Amino acid sequence: MAQAVRDLGVHGTVLRRWVQECAADAQQAFPGQGQMKPEQAELARLRREVIKLKADRDILKKAAAYFAQEAL
Repeated sequence: MAQAVRDLGVHGTVLRRWVQECAADAQQAFPGQGQMKPEQAELARLRREVIKLKADRDILKKAAAYFAQEAL
């Protein structure tokens, strides 16, 4: 372990965390190359959805204000 820490140039706790992540879920431990864990992908999808919904809401607010002025 000590030799690996020196070779990789990382702190010992970082290497231990990597080993624990790999032991817990070997396929999803190091997704990299644009591949996200399912939870991260869902979070990214939800964030994109929130941005879209906020834009839709803002458009509807502007339209409502425009038509309210026109009615007067």
